[in-house]
Amino acid sequence: MIDKIKAYIYEVERFTTDNTEDLEQFRIQYLGKKGILNTFFAEFKNVPNEQKKEFGKTINELKVSAQSKVEQLKSEIASKIEDKGLYGDLSRPGEPLEIGARHPISLVKNRITTIFSNIGFNVSEGPEIEDDWHNFSALNLPEYHPARDMQDTFFIQTDPKDILLRTHTSSVQVRYMENNEPPIRTISPGRVFRNEDISARSHCIFHQVEGLYIDKNVSFKDLKQTLIYFTQELFGKSKIRLRPSYFPFTEPSAEVDIYWGLETETDYRITKGTGWLEIMGCGMVDPNVLKNCDIDPKEYSGFAFGMGIERIAMLLYQIGDIRMFYENDVRFLKQFKSSL
Repeated sequence: MIDKIKAYIYEVERFTTDNTEDLEQFRIQYLGKKGILNTFFAEFKNVPNEQKKEFGKTINELKVSAQSKVEQLKSEIASKIEDKGLYGDLSRPGEPLEIGARHPISLVKNRITTIFSNIGFNVSEGPEIEDDWHNFSALNLPEYHPARDMQDTFFIQTDPKDILLRTHTSSVQVRYMENNEPPIRTISPGRVFRNEDISARSHCIFHQVEGLYIDKNVSFKDLKQTLIYFTQELFGKSKIRLRPSYFPFTEPSAEVDIYWGLETETDYRITKGTGWLEIMGCGMVDPNVLKNCDIDPKEYSGFAFGMGIERIAMLLYQIGDIRMFYENDVRFLKQFKSSL
C-alpha cells in the first residue's frame, strides 16, 4: 500500500498542464471528497499498527505534493493569461511603429523662428488672456479709437476693467518693452483670437509671428533689409515691394508684397494674375508706443512687423482651406511626415 502511495507521489511531481480544466480535474482526482487521498485515509484503520506511522507520513507527503502542484500550476496559468491580456500574443512578430509628424503650423513657426534667430532675434511669449492696456491702449489705440473696430474682440470681462482674448501678439511686445531696456530684438509667435466668421480663408483662431527691433538710429532702411533677408530665406525670393498702409502702432506703415511669379497656373490663381502676393504688415514703431512703454523716442527708434503663420503655411504647402489646420484629419497631417 505504501509503495502505491509513493507511485502516486511520483505521478503528481511529473504532472504539468497549462489548461485550467485539466488542472481542476487533477485537483478533484487527488484532493476531492472522493479523491485518492480520502480513499487512502479511509484505509488507515485497516493498516497494521507497526505500519501506521510510515503510512500516515507517506499520505501526508502525497497531500502536500498535490496541494503544492495545484497552487504552482494555478499561478503559472494566471501569469500567462495576464501577460497575454497586457501584451497580446508574445509569439507574434513585432509591428512597425508609426512615424509621427509635426503639425504644419509648428513647422512654419519653427522655420520663421530659426531664420530670425540667425540674425540675433530672441523669442518672447506672453499670456493669451490680456487686459485692455497691453492689447489696445499701449499700442496707440485709446478707448473709442475707430481703429479698434478693425479687430472684432472676444471680451471675457468688462468690469472693473476689460479682460479679453488677445487679438494680436503685439501685446507680448508691449510687455517685453516694459521689462527690458533697448536694444531690443525679439519675435513673438503665438495664438490669437478674433470674432470672425469661419471660412476657407479666415478663422476665429489663428497664429501670428510679430517682430520688434528697437535701438538707436534704427531706420526704415534696416526694416527693408531685414524683410529682404527673411523672404529670401523662407521663400527663396527676395523681390519685395512696400505699399503704404495704416496701423495705429506704426508710422509710417506698409504692407509687404513678395513677387511670387507667374510660372504656373497655381501662380496665376493665388496672385490673381499679378504675380505679387501680400505676406505681412510692417512699419516704424510709433513714438507714442515707445512713450507708453517708458522708452525715450528722442533717443531710440525701431521697427515692427507681423504675419499670419497659417497664411505663410498655405503658401508654402499650397493648402487651399485654412480649416484643414484645425480638423485633425490624419490623412492631411500624414502628408507632413517627411518635413523637419
